[in-house]
Amino acid sequence: MAFNPPAKMVALVGNAGVGKAKLSIFNLLLRGFMAGAYIAIGGALCTVCATGIETAGISKLVGGSVFPVGLIAIVLTGMELFTGDCMIVPMAAMMKKVTWGAVFRNWVWVYIGNFVGSLAYAYVMVIGPFVGGTADGTMVVNAFGMNAIGIAAGKILTYKAVGTAGLWSSFIKAIGCNFLVNIAILLAITADDVIGKFFGIWFPIMAFVATGFEHCVANMYFLPAGKFLIDWYPAVIEKSANALLISNGGISWADIWIWNLIPVTLGNIFGGFLFIGVAYFLMFRNDLPKD
Repeated sequence: MAFNPPAKMVALVGNAGVGKAKLSIFNLLLRGFMAGAYIAIGGALCTVCATGIETAGISKLVGGSVFPVGLIAIVLTGMELFTGDCMIVPMAAMMKKVTWGAVFRNWVWVYIGNFVGSLAYAYVMVIGPFVGGTADGTMVVNAFGMNAIGIAAGKILTYKAVGTAGLWSSFIKAIGCNFLVNIAILLAITADDVIGKFFGIWFPIMAFVATGFEHCVANMYFLPAGKFLIDWYPAVIEKSANALLISNGGISWADIWIWNLIPVTLGNIFGGFLFIGVAYFLMFRNDLPKD
C-alpha cells in the first residue's frame, strides 16, 4: 500500500488547512453539521453495543471498537470536525499560508455546526431507539436509554462532585483525546488508499474511547442525549439508582457547559494544536517539499 513520508504528510496537512480556511460560512456550518451527526452516530452505536456488558474493560473495548465509524465517515467524505481542525488549520497558519484570523473563523463556525448536528442526532436517538412503548400505552426509557443517562451523568457529575480537581481531570483527558484523534488524522493523510486510511483512523480512535478520554464533539451528543431523557422522563432519576444524579436532581445546561464542554474543548485545543500541530511543524518545517 502506498503512503506519504512524514515531511510530505505535514505539507499535505498544511494544504488541507488552506482549503478549510477558504470555505464559506455556509459550507463550514453544513459540513460541521454533518460531522457532528457522524460523530454522534459513533457515540450512539457505542452506547447501544456496550449496554448490558458488566465487565468494565470489555465494555470499553466494545464501545471503542465501534465508535471510529464517525471519524472514518468524516475523513473519507470531506466533512469538518472541530477537533481535527484544531491541528489542520493552524498548520497552514504556521506555514504562513493563511492568517490566524482564518483559523479562529474556521473553529467558531465548525464548532457551531458540530453542536447543532450532534443535538439533532441526540434527538433522533431519544425519540427513537432509547425509548419504547408499553402495554398501557406509555413510552418508557429502555436499557439503551438508561445506559445513555449513566454515560451523561458520569461525564458531568463525577467531575462536579470534586470541583476544581474534576475540571483539571476533564481538561487532561481532553488533551489525551485530541492527541490520539489527530494522530488518526495524520495516519489517514499518510495513507493514499481507503484501506490504509480506514485502519489509520480506527486504531487511535479505538484507543481514545477505550481509555476513557474526553472529546468535545462526542460529548455534544452524549450529554444532551442524557439530559433530554432525564427532562422528558424524570422518573428515570430514581430508577437509575445513581446517587450523584439523584442528589443533583438531574443535569442542567450549566452543568453540561461548566463541568464538561468548556474544559474539554480547551483541552482538545491544547492536544490537537500544541501537542500535534506545533510539534510536527517544528520537527519537519525544514524538510517540507518545495512544491
